[in-house]
Amino acid sequence: MSGFRGKEKRLAFQRVRKSALHCCVPLCMNSARYNREISFHAFPIDAEVKAQWLIKVRRDNFSPTKNTRVCSRHFRPGDLLVTAGGLHRVQKGATPVLFAWNNYELPTPRRNVWERRPRAESPTPELTAEYEVETIALPDHEYCLNPATAVMANQVADENEALKMQVRELQHQLEVLQLRSRFGIQRLAGSDEDISFYTRFATYKHFLAFWKLVEPAANTKMVRITNAKASSASSSDSSQPTTTKLPPIDELLLFLMHLSVGLHLRDLAERFGIHRTTVSRIISTWTHFLYQLLGSQRLWIPREVVRAHLPPEFSAFPDTQVVLDCTEVFCQTPSSLLLQSEVFSTYKSHATFKAMIGMAPHGAITFVSGLYAGSMSDREIFKLSGIVSLLTPDMAIMVDKGFLVDNLVECKVYRPAFL
Repeated sequence: MSGFRGKEKRLAFQRVRKSALHCCVPLCMNSARYNREISFHAFPIDAEVKAQWLIKVRRDNFSPTKNTRVCSRHFRPGDLLVTAGGLHRVQKGATPVLFAWNNYELPTPRRNVWERRPRAESPTPELTAEYEVETIALPDHEYCLNPATAVMANQVADENEALKMQVRELQHQLEVLQLRSRFGIQRLAGSDEDISFYTRFATYKHFLAFWKLVEPAANTKMVRITNAKASSASSSDSSQPTTTKLPPIDELLLFLMHLSVGLHLRDLAERFGIHRTTVSRIISTWTHFLYQLLGSQRLWIPREVVRAHLPPEFSAFPDTQVVLDCTEVFCQTPSSLLLQSEVFSTYKSHATFKAMIGMAPHGAITFVSGLYAGSMSDREIFKLSGIVSLLTPDMAIMVDKGFLVDNLVECKVYRPAFL
């Protein structure tokens, strides 16, 4: 019976509270279940004080909840108050400062320089009377009396000016390096030769003129190509996909570089500092956008306008309306043998798509047909392209040898009425 009582007494001594609050400080094992003298305090509501508590506690990726507590052992005695009801409260603005890593002690404050520096004892009045010190009154601006100081001042001024020039040069070099670190239109703006190489526009002004034409539609009507997950989320939210970190004008430059120079996705991604998948989506987005935007524009020029701008070289052929020729674009070889026979071009010895291009005598593109299989003849594309409906008997077309009929003479003018 006595043993049973002893066991019950030990349990009653250890199990002081029914609360299961624990201290959240690392290396601290205090719990409200077995401690009557220690109080536990929640994190403050004030955001600034709460941030200081999180810094003092030293826990990574830690977000306190309403049940998170810090025990009173980590506060200084003066930071805790006892209310009239016997509850322990933390003073406003107080933070925990006593932890296991500082042995629950605050470091001794370091003395300032004035307190640490040894100083000679002040002389007694008797000694000052015994040894009289002779003082000499020096005039103001003593440096004017020494000629060497003027030379030193000039040297300092020269050095200062040289350092300023060096700083300006370094700033210019830094701007150049920052500009070269990111490939963009601003890097090519100063060279029309680079603009022509990368975009096929004659000058930077021509590129900007084209950009000003497509910019309003690019900001309002462009539908961006995204992955399936992003597109499903955007369709459910009925919101437009977010743009890339590249400005729209640099996206256009990337698209033109892919077309004119034929750079690979990896090369473009390295130049513009983006992922290869992003490069692929930008190219697909601008391909569909420019096809919809430019494909709806009428390129055909009336006969009066063409004759008003007829070059002197066409004085012998004043009724020439358009110069026609076909061009081929390489494509991947399909796996189907039937498709291979349709797209294989004997002229290019490769799988291609063929299109017919029409140009006015003064150089403007006036007609672009759709893409046809590479095995199709130029004459068949001429019939299917729809250009015949745009021609009238008073217009003439100029074609090269073998375009329509095999026995035609090269660069001879023909009227569609005689075809």
